[in-house]
Formats: sequence, structure tokens, C-alpha cells
Amino acid sequence: MISIIICCFYWSGIPVSQSCFNDLFLSQRTILLRTLQRMVGNACTAEDLLHDTYLRVTRALAERSIEHLAPFLYQTARNLALDHLRAQRIQARTLIENVPPDILRTVVQSHSSAEEVIHATRLLERIDVSLTDLSSRQQKIFALNRLHGCSYPQIAAQLGVSISTVQKELKLIMAICAGVASRHDLN
Repeated sequence: MISIIICCFYWSGIPVSQSCFNDLFLSQRTILLRTLQRMVGNACTAEDLLHDTYLRVTRALAERSIEHLAPFLYQTARNLALDHLRAQRIQARTLIENVPPDILRTVVQSHSSAEEVIHATRLLERIDVSLTDLSSRQQKIFALNRLHGCSYPQIAAQLGVSISTVQKELKLIMAICAGVASRHDLN
């Protein structure tokens, strides 16, 4: 019955209230979630994107009336998923492009000698010292991305900066880490 009422609002072009949106969202939640899971390939990420979709549409409803809510809901979910996938591609490309291949090979080696462990420990200590020289914002960006697994858009929203700023800062940080590693290898 609720779906019928919502469809009547949707098709009649009457602006939809928050309670009507809540009903629509609940009725479409499973379909939206499955769609997002197919798009991003991860159930937890799909749940996060679904939550972000709800918040984004709720915010839009507070700012203006939306006549065609169901398409708006699906388009918002789709856009958030595409943004997430785009940020993942950029992040993966940035990680690989900014780290020299010889360093990547040493990171993935599973069997290390005692000498290699000492070498790696010293390298991490030097990188840690270099990271303390970063600005407060750079340290936050690094921690949010590398330690907490936040995406570029999430970091940008949390710190109130653009996504390109986050990308540039992480590229700089990775260059610093690579520089420390290359100087460490020379010693």
C-alpha cells in the first residue's frame, strides 16, 4: 500500500516529503543494495554507499523539492558508486606509480633474513621521522588513507578540501617515503 502511495506521488509530480522518501527508501533498500554490491563488488562498501545515498537524498530534500524521487534515488546511488570506483582506480594507480618497482618487490617478499628485518625496521624508523615533519593536514590525510582505509572523497569531505588536494598531498607523501627509502638503500 505504501509503495502505491509513493508511486502516486512520484508520477503525479507532487514534491515528496521526508516520510514518503523514508518509505520509498525502505521499499527499495534491498534492490539498491544488490545493485551497489554488483557495482563495487563488496558488501560492506555497498552498505556504506547505501547509507551515503540516504543521507545525500535527505539533504537534497531539505534543500529543494524533488518531483521524481525514485529516479533521483537510484541516480544518486549510482553516482556514489561510480565516484567510489573512480577513487579506487586513482588510489591504486597513485600507489603503484609512486613507488619504485624494487621497493614494491621487497615489500611483498614473505621470507626475510634477520638482516633484511633489521634493514626494514631502520627504514620504517626513518620514514616515521620523515612523516612527523609533515604538516598537520598531511599527517591526517596519510593516517586516514593508509591507516583507516578512507577513500579520497571521504578524506576530502572530512577535511573540507578537494579530492585533487588529497591526491596531490598523498603523492607528495609517497614521494617523501620513496626518497627516504632510496637514501636508506644508499647507506
